[in-house]
Amino acid sequence: MIPNITLANGVQMPQLGFGVFRMKEHEEAYNATLQALQLGYRAIDTAAIYENEEAVGEAIRASGIAREELFITTKVWNADQGYDETLRAFDVSLKKLGLDYVDLYLTHWPKPQLVHTYRAIEHLYEQKLIRATGVSNHHQHHLEQIFAHANVMPMVNQIECHPSLSQDALRAFCAENNIAVTSWAPLGTGIVFTHPIVKQFAEKYDKTPAQIVLRWHIDIGNIVIPKSAHQERAAQNLHIFDFALQVDEVAALTALNTFHRTGADPDNFHF
Repeated sequence: MIPNITLANGVQMPQLGFGVFRMKEHEEAYNATLQALQLGYRAIDTAAIYENEEAVGEAIRASGIAREELFITTKVWNADQGYDETLRAFDVSLKKLGLDYVDLYLTHWPKPQLVHTYRAIEHLYEQKLIRATGVSNHHQHHLEQIFAHANVMPMVNQIECHPSLSQDALRAFCAENNIAVTSWAPLGTGIVFTHPIVKQFAEKYDKTPAQIVLRWHIDIGNIVIPKSAHQERAAQNLHIFDFALQVDEVAALTALNTFHRTGADPDNFHF
C-alpha cells in the first residue's frame, strides 16, 4: 500500500515511515514501534540522540518481519561527528539496534566537521554496512560543501518541512541533484490544522486535517515520517493512499508557507 521512492543508487525507500522522536522511555518506544510494524509500516526512523535504538531493535525482532522488508534509518549525533568518531558511533548504534546493517545513515545536524562526518558515512556505504547515504538539516550551502569532497553524493536530506515551512528552494535544489527529501515535523505541530483551506479539503475528502497535510507531502514527492504513540493516529496516518489532492489544491497548501520553523535553523543552533 505504501509507495516507494527510488533513491539515487536504486534502493527503494518507503515514502511513508514511522518516526520515534521523543520516545525515550523503553516501553513506549518498543510498543509504538511494534504497533507501527503490525499496522503495516515498514520504515522506522530513529537516531542515537533519541536513546531508543535498543527498543526499536527489540521491536523489529519481536515483529517477526523479515529484515529485507524493513527500512531502518538512524543518525550520528553532533557530539560524535568527525571521521573516526562517526565510525565509532555507528558501531554503537548498530549494536544497540541488533542489526547487521542499517538502510540509511544520516548526519544529524551540520557541524563544522560535516565533510569528515560524511566521508565516514561514505566509508560505511563502501563497506556495505549501510544501503544509502544521507544527511539531515542541511541547507544548500551545507550540501555544496559536501559536493566538493564527496565520492558518493548524499541520497537523502531529512529536513523540517510542512505547509508553514514548505522549503520550496531547498526541495528544488535537492531534486536537481537527485537527493530525496524526508520531512520531519511533517504536520508542523498541527499549526495549520485550523486553517480554512485545510479544513475545507478535510471535509471534501472526508479525511482529518493531518491526513490532508500528509497527503500534501506525498503529492509533492516528499518522504514523510510522522510519529505517534497512539495506535489510532498511527493507523490514520497510513490511510492517505486512497485519494490524491488536485494540482491547485497542492498549490494552495504550499502557498500557506510563512517560513515558520518549529525547530532550530540549521544555520543557528547551539546543541
